[in-house]
Amino acid sequence: MLNPNTLKPMKLPIFALSSFLLASSLFAGAERIQDIIYHKVEGVALTMDVFVPDNPNGAAVIKIVSGGWKSSHDRVKDDYSKPYTDHGYTVFAVVHGSQPRYKVRDIMGFMHRAVRYIRYNADQWNIDPNRIGVTGASAGGHLSLILATKGAPGDSEANDPVDRASSEVQAAAVFYPPTDYRNWAEPGDMAVGVGKQARWQPAFGPESETAEGREELGHAMSSIYHINRDTAPVYIIHGDSDPVVPLFQAESFGKKAQRFGVPFELVVKKGAKHGWPNRIDDEPQFVAWFDKHLSK
Repeated sequence: MLNPNTLKPMKLPIFALSSFLLASSLFAGAERIQDIIYHKVEGVALTMDVFVPDNPNGAAVIKIVSGGWKSSHDRVKDDYSKPYTDHGYTVFAVVHGSQPRYKVRDIMGFMHRAVRYIRYNADQWNIDPNRIGVTGASAGGHLSLILATKGAPGDSEANDPVDRASSEVQAAAVFYPPTDYRNWAEPGDMAVGVGKQARWQPAFGPESETAEGREELGHAMSSIYHINRDTAPVYIIHGDSDPVVPLFQAESFGKKAQRFGVPFELVVKKGAKHGWPNRIDDEPQFVAWFDKHLSK
């Protein structure tokens, strides 16, 4: 069987892809193609599933499969792409290496790599490489906003052509994302593996063991410090009773985004904690955001 990693050089058309991959399945409105390898690290393959809609609109939505920076294919069900594929978006469900084996810095790098891979192979998925959105919840929201603020051109001298592609996204829509680990619930509330986020220290690694390291890592992994005039438009839904990620995180991000003129909207869900039943019922708001910012 052909290795999926050889797909790029062969430039196979989209209809041929599933013949060479580990598995594909059809369900109402889309085809799911599983286990596309976007990166290999230490002999481990990092993969994504692609949901191709029956009536594609040429744009893509990346759904980052992450909670507490742990990621699993078990979370990706056949309806995982709804309601995006119903509106014509090709959906990429990206699974990353999980903490504590991989640290947050590693995982952010995996996400940049995933976007580069998708953009480099855009023609194979019949998507416009300049119409890519990203979404996620909690840690997935954190990683989405890292891409929205820190997505960057690739290395033109890289040996791997994938790494020459940009990791920029054109829109983000997320649930309750961490955005500032140096000011968690209020200004000065350090949370890089200490204080209210002490239990996540293994995910942050040795850097979080010293005050200097916490400051440096807190800056690197907090999207709020990387907002600029080129930051992608951002939409956030956050509960005002969230005991895990305080609403302060979304509010602080929004204030800075607006100072830079970045399109931003925050929807505060009254009484909601960190996650709520039937969260999918709120995702049509994300679809509308992507429709607005990923149109041709």
